[in-house]
Amino acid sequence: MSDVIAAAVTALNEKLGADGFDGAAKFVIEGEGSIVVDADGARAADDETDVTLSADAETFQAILSGDLDPTAAFMSGRLSVDGDMGMAMKLGSVLA
Repeated sequence: MSDVIAAAVTALNEKLGADGFDGAAKFVIEGEGSIVVDADGARAADDETDVTLSADAETFQAILSGDLDPTAAFMSGRLSVDGDMGMAMKLGSVLA
């Protein structure tokens, strides 16, 4: 597992808290790997999910740190979404 993925898993689990996420989403970080977020929290995995969000490592780190709004990242083309857009919006509100 890359350092970027390991750091992202830790940051996502801090944001999600003990409740995890009510749904299943996957982040694909270009050149690094993927992270699945669900009721069990965040972990490095490549499972099937309701929605897949893809971005480069810089964009993903900016979203996690709060420097970039997930919706703005999507609208500007820095974040792509494949699958359930409602689930993506729900996850975006958790990360904000």
